[in-house]
Amino acid sequence: MFTATDFIPSNYTHTVESGNFQWSAPSNIALVKYWGKKDNQIPANPSVSFTLNNCKTVTKLAFTKRDNSITENATANTFSFDLLFEGKPKEDFKPKIQKFLERIEIYLPFLKEYHFTIDTENTFPHSSGIASSASGMAALAMNLMRLEKELNPAMTEAYFYQKASMLARLGSGSACRSIKGEIVVWGNHNNIPGSSDLFGVEFPHTVHENFKNFQDTILLVDKGEKQVSSTVGHELMHNHPFADKRFAQAHENLEQLIAIFENGDLDKFIKIVESEALTLHAMMMTSMPYFILMKPNTLEIINAIWKFRNATKIPVCFTLDAGANVHVLYPNKDKEIVLQFIQDELVGFCQNRQYICDEIGSGAVEY
Repeated sequence: MFTATDFIPSNYTHTVESGNFQWSAPSNIALVKYWGKKDNQIPANPSVSFTLNNCKTVTKLAFTKRDNSITENATANTFSFDLLFEGKPKEDFKPKIQKFLERIEIYLPFLKEYHFTIDTENTFPHSSGIASSASGMAALAMNLMRLEKELNPAMTEAYFYQKASMLARLGSGSACRSIKGEIVVWGNHNNIPGSSDLFGVEFPHTVHENFKNFQDTILLVDKGEKQVSSTVGHELMHNHPFADKRFAQAHENLEQLIAIFENGDLDKFIKIVESEALTLHAMMMTSMPYFILMKPNTLEIINAIWKFRNATKIPVCFTLDAGANVHVLYPNKDKEIVLQFIQDELVGFCQNRQYICDEIGSGAVEY
């Protein structure tokens, strides 16, 4: 069993003066939801997600060793970095990066020895209502781990990816599920070998052909900022009247998905995934203070999906993040007819008729 201290390095064997790396990391969509956390970004329940392919963050990291002459200067004990978004300075992102670096310094003790230039961009539209924290923190974690690998070339590939996932978690919990693909579990579960609260792991069991190349079309119902941040939402689970039952339910649903992924039962898959989405929002609506992140058009889309599925028997379903947008999930073999249904009946409920076609992907990639 891993502990966080396993990721604190001993002395490095090599030195690096300067360089640059570039990694992309995708977003992911949880099927069993993570909602509620303990200290240090530890999840209150296990979750499982599809890693996406097209919605991703691409981050370039340039680094230069800081002048040794400043070691007596107070600025030497600070992090030194510039942050660019789509090539332009982005000052309002810097506090989140500062907090991330503070959290991970114990695991990457070289951080204050370098000046970093972080240049990041998303393949999906900014302010599209798609959370970029998971893909963004995962991409940054991959770059920083790539630098650590230069300092310690003997590092194993397994350690590299586990530690990258662990670091990403400290920036954004769900980011730990964006390092690998195609199906990733985060959180201890008795029947998921190797599962951990510290990092995400690739789903270790057999996956039926029905779930290969699974499609996710994201309907952009509301592209504005959420009224309630996910951080606040997670905190509201601490005194939630239904929290314990919800955490037990997540374990049970993940247990059922193990068999469903193996036998390919799409009807049972749909029941769990849609129930999980509605349960997530039910937790928000029954917390104190309570809040509603779904919009009227979210409900219109859900009802239209149910009507279409009943009429056609095509196994299409929805899931939701902590927001108003709808992820439409369906097998690759039904892609043509489902996309036609989306264009005919659902895009009218999207802001500016916008939607994004995505599918299961394999995780972070170095360029």
